[in-house]
Amino acid sequence: MDTKFAPEDLAFREEVRAFFDEAYDEELQSRFKDLTTFKDAVIEWQKRLYKKGWIAPGWPKEYGGTGWNATQKFIYETERSAAGVRDVIPFGLNMVGPVIYSFGTEEQKERFLPRILSSDDWWCQGYSETGAGSDLASLKTRAVREGDEYVVSGAKIWTSYAQYADWIFCLVRTNSEGKKQDGISFLLIDMHSPGIKVNPIVSIDNHHSLNEVEFNDVRVPVANLIGEQDKGWTYAKALLAHERTAIAGVPDSKRSLTEIRSFAAREVNGGKSLLSDPLFQKRLSDIEIELMALEFTELRVLASVASGGAPGAESSLLKIKGTEMQQAVQELRMDLAAYYQGVLPNELSAEQLGHEFGSQARQTYMYGRASTIYGGSNEVQKNIIAKAVLGL
Repeated sequence: MDTKFAPEDLAFREEVRAFFDEAYDEELQSRFKDLTTFKDAVIEWQKRLYKKGWIAPGWPKEYGGTGWNATQKFIYETERSAAGVRDVIPFGLNMVGPVIYSFGTEEQKERFLPRILSSDDWWCQGYSETGAGSDLASLKTRAVREGDEYVVSGAKIWTSYAQYADWIFCLVRTNSEGKKQDGISFLLIDMHSPGIKVNPIVSIDNHHSLNEVEFNDVRVPVANLIGEQDKGWTYAKALLAHERTAIAGVPDSKRSLTEIRSFAAREVNGGKSLLSDPLFQKRLSDIEIELMALEFTELRVLASVASGGAPGAESSLLKIKGTEMQQAVQELRMDLAAYYQGVLPNELSAEQLGHEFGSQARQTYMYGRASTIYGGSNEVQKNIIAKAVLGL
């Protein structure tokens, strides 16, 4: 694998940097920090990407993708993270969009894909349930067909940003006979339908991004079924493979390490910079080496996908190692913050806190405990690798 950038790649990198400098302005960034303007800020940023033609790097060009090769995608993600630019909300663009253009009807593609690209529709994911998290095939939300409609009853949980969503893609049980994986269907459901109720869940970091979504006899047109009835497990696995590849989060972990290095250089410990402490240096270097290895593994997967392949069991490897590295970075940041991570936001000013990142380090650490669970717990991913790769 050639790791050197060609002249056209370097030119592309400069274009990406220039775009971020201009389009991701301070006014927009400030709106992300306010819950009252967060949704509008997300949509505005994604529309700027859409106008530029950069909203869907992973999509085929015929459906509105960029047509970028694996190197360009890598450069874009690296520069996005290095500049501190928010990633897109993944549920429409990185999850259900690929399912629709891969398995949907022409009518579904024409109806949903343009509005996903333009961010006119906000999507959320209806997979997990109480008692059906990592064992997703145990889901109990039912869809009973009545004429040209399904009647959906049940509940989904840990549904990110459901409070903003226009649509939800759902796994529902349409058949209880045979293997539990065989009776599942993939439905697209309008979140404004009668019978849907969204219950907020405030997580341990004191933020509201998670929700429970109740379905009380919600009527969904049969036309919103993806593929065949009872075959939704096939489409769900394809979606999860793409999700687990993205979860690795190497560029964002690298950016966090850069920030940690900068903070540690200013942190005085025993009269010396913490960055000069041999133990701290070793922890930092160990993480950097692991991240470098993970980055090259991810590049090999991207190169395979660019050659016409699809992420398979290797996406589980990326998910396991990527989330473990995220947690290692978060733990190092917490240790660097030391006692300052215990101060709650808004209790003191930044000057009184003595640290720019104390409470933020704790919040990131708390939310980050879930990364080895969501997207399929790491224990389950190890089982997938054992079966698909090692043949055990």
